[in-house]
Amino acid sequence: MAGVTPTRLRWGTVAWLLTLQFFVVETVAQRYSGGTHDRADDVISELGASDAAAPVLMNASFVVQGLLIGAGAVLLRPALAGRGGRLASAFLTAAAVGVVLVGLFPLDGQEDLHQAGAGLHLVGGGLALLAMAYALRPRSEALGTVLALLGLLSTAMTVFFALAVTSLLGEGGTERAAAYPIPVGLAVAGAGLWWLTRRPQARRGPSRRELRARERAERAERDRERDAALEAAAAPRAAQPQAGPADPDDDFDPEDPWARSRRRG
Repeated sequence: MAGVTPTRLRWGTVAWLLTLQFFVVETVAQRYSGGTHDRADDVISELGASDAAAPVLMNASFVVQGLLIGAGAVLLRPALAGRGGRLASAFLTAAAVGVVLVGLFPLDGQEDLHQAGAGLHLVGGGLALLAMAYALRPRSEALGTVLALLGLLSTAMTVFFALAVTSLLGEGGTERAAAYPIPVGLAVAGAGLWWLTRRPQARRGPSRRELRARERAERAERDRERDAALEAAAAPRAAQPQAGPADPDDDFDPEDPWARSRRRG
């Protein structure tokens, strides 16, 4: 991961790990509500409304979440190479701006800006996880697969939430199924990037994708050799010498091998 200094990697990883603060603050805010807030029926933003038990705490968590996402995206950008890395940076920026808007404009304040921010965060966060999975899977199939699954879950639940398909999990449960994978995925990505840089590169063996590609190439080579051998065996033997006419001077009599030679000196 050329271009990623240890300091940038360290602080970028810390920033994304700290996005897990959202779960702590949400739990505390819910406890302050005295049991009136239900995770299945009530959306997260209601904890930041003016009539909630701890709106300042919840809205501050939203703003801090956006700053942490953006900081990690900037610091770890050199570690996300290729098209997937560029897309991930763009989507993470959208997610960061979105959740900041959610914190600055509560649900019962400027609702249009709040809803726009929530949409940016959910859509951008889910797609960012998918883009990071694409960027990191060649280096670690396990890390890429985990991020892909989290991104698919977040994106699918965002679609269900936007279409009001919430009968199974409830409105709040569906929104949380869309939102929760984002900080979890960022924490996993940060820790995974840190681990990849500390892993000895000289001892790193080929990935499963590389092994499968190598096996396909070897199998194709064996098939070519087999086909060439079969074509050679089926070709007419035109180059082999054919039997010529009998030699007139041949004095061998197959009916009487003991007869005297007919040749005369």
